[in-house]
Amino acid sequence: MSVLRLAITALCGCLLVLNAAANIKVRPDAPQTYTVRKGDTLWDISGQFLDEPWRWQEVWQANPGVKNPNLIYPGDVLQLSFEGGKPVVRVAHKGRPIIKLSPKARVQPARAGSIPTIPVDAIGPFLSRPLVVDETELETAPYIVSLGTEHIIGGSGMQVFARGIEPGVSNLYTVVRRGDPYMDPEDPDGEVLGYQALHIADATVDADGDPATLTLVSARREVLEGDRLVPASSDGSLSQFLPSPPDVNVEGKIINVVEGVSQIGQFQIVVLNVGEGDGLEQGSVLAVYQRGQTIIDQHALNPRVALPEPDPEFEMDPERQRGLDGLTMAVDRFIRDVIRLGEMEDESFREVTLPEQRAGTLMVFRTFDRLSYAIVMNARRAMHLSDIVRNP
Repeated sequence: MSVLRLAITALCGCLLVLNAAANIKVRPDAPQTYTVRKGDTLWDISGQFLDEPWRWQEVWQANPGVKNPNLIYPGDVLQLSFEGGKPVVRVAHKGRPIIKLSPKARVQPARAGSIPTIPVDAIGPFLSRPLVVDETELETAPYIVSLGTEHIIGGSGMQVFARGIEPGVSNLYTVVRRGDPYMDPEDPDGEVLGYQALHIADATVDADGDPATLTLVSARREVLEGDRLVPASSDGSLSQFLPSPPDVNVEGKIINVVEGVSQIGQFQIVVLNVGEGDGLEQGSVLAVYQRGQTIIDQHALNPRVALPEPDPEFEMDPERQRGLDGLTMAVDRFIRDVIRLGEMEDESFREVTLPEQRAGTLMVFRTFDRLSYAIVMNARRAMHLSDIVRNP
């Protein structure tokens, strides 16, 4: 590629970035300065300044020489200003020094004391354990072969015995059981997208062998013989997400809510019927649209009703019957009245589906091939199963 073409490509990229920044909407009640407090998240702080909080990377500027605007701490003072017509948020005063770190990954380990992107406590348990399995994935996994001679169910503090554990792989395992299938409730074929991996307990390895000896800790459900063991993941330490809309157009639906409630609000965890195969990754931001409710319009006119017709009747007087034409009309009216008595009146013309309504924003934090887990970051109105998610 020629130098000129490279220069043109770079210039176009810069113009796109500037244009995107110029289109950022600042909240009308945005403060001129904001002092970071303990318990804040980057999303919350950005929401003080911007209508679209996930776009903070486009407007935040750190102190000179600091490349990562995402590492801020309690006591830092942020200041809003405008440069060339676009908003800029600068770190006007540092509460403590920060470490240089160029943000290249979607997910980054949190620095000690720094403000997290989102409420880590809300998603921590979902980062370190399996959430979705396919139909056969657990069949070859290590399993609990015995709970001891005196027990038929296991709980915290008990020793259990397992087969299939290879020495040195991990000292901490998650006990799981295949749960209900994840399916699109509106898919007429009922295709299974994956199965819920039920978190039963955690277990630590006491002694290798066949069988190996483990101790159950943090049991959430009764442990049974045959429950499977999966090495615990270390992803629980990852909490610095870099949110951004997907690079491709994505449209899906909310198909499950983790706590099983009917109405979904802020910081609740939901399951989407789209995943890595659809272009999602950790940090992907999606808008939620509440499906338009179907209502009955009691004032609608029946489009099938024609102009008023004559009301012919059977007459004894041939002149009043208006001859054969009049008799034919009377017979036709009689037949239609008889048929109408045996039919339910079609009222479908009264059904009206209201437009979709923007309900909130969510961020994906775990992805699988055809499914993903997301946290609701803000909710303008209640969300429900089958609500639509798409690029904001």
